[in-house]
Amino acid sequence: MLPFDGTVLSLGSTATASVSAVQNQLTARGYAGGTNGKFDAAMESVVKLFQAQHCDESGLPLKVDGQVGVHTWNALFGATPVDVQPLVPILAQAIAVASSQVGQMEVPRASNRGPMVDRYLTSTGVSLSGTIDSRAWCMCFVYWSFLQAAQQLERSTPLPKTAGCIQHWQRAGNLPNVTRVTAASALKSRSLVQPGMIFILDFGGGLGHTGIVETLLPGGGLQTIEGNTNTDGSRSGVGVFRLTRRKLTDETLVGFVDYSRA
Repeated sequence: MLPFDGTVLSLGSTATASVSAVQNQLTARGYAGGTNGKFDAAMESVVKLFQAQHCDESGLPLKVDGQVGVHTWNALFGATPVDVQPLVPILAQAIAVASSQVGQMEVPRASNRGPMVDRYLTSTGVSLSGTIDSRAWCMCFVYWSFLQAAQQLERSTPLPKTAGCIQHWQRAGNLPNVTRVTAASALKSRSLVQPGMIFILDFGGGLGHTGIVETLLPGGGLQTIEGNTNTDGSRSGVGVFRLTRRKLTDETLVGFVDYSRA
């Protein structure tokens, strides 16, 4: 089992040692990957063939792009186990609170309102009036979960009070004892990402999405608990769900916020 070092290999890559390792593994798996240490057009074609015939660690088809990123690498060499650290009380309790909310839905659907949704929203000071778009509640759900956890532990919540995903990321960078792990850093070292961390996605134009990491899946996948989402893959949604579709390679992933020492 050879761990992925964070370098995506593609046509013309000069990382000879890694390219040779991929070529040797392709050959061992029955693909004529060559052994010249060069990522040429012939190797790109072989990689695409391998990708077309294999799935990632989540059981989804590999992207056929001829590049060797973390998911193609893990399909070739096997996923490296992640060292999961013991959960501190605030993170363990926040996960438990969030988990208890799985299945909560908007009432009515697609309204960004509902008995529990209203509680999430008001915990961050969001008005229940106004337009639907003004009541996006994914960050509110995360904040509410940590707030409830803190109250149950008779302590203050470490999270900044905001309903904005991008604003949360920005403000977290100025808080003492709070660590931000960028997507690039997480891809290079998967052990930096741990249960209880908050992931942040950026869709541009000030729009984002967030949730709580519950479990690390083999090969870079994440099991998360998210509010204002759904199971069909679209950006917004109607309830609280446990999902397994987030990956460290997601193009919209900004990074993770770690409150374990806050």
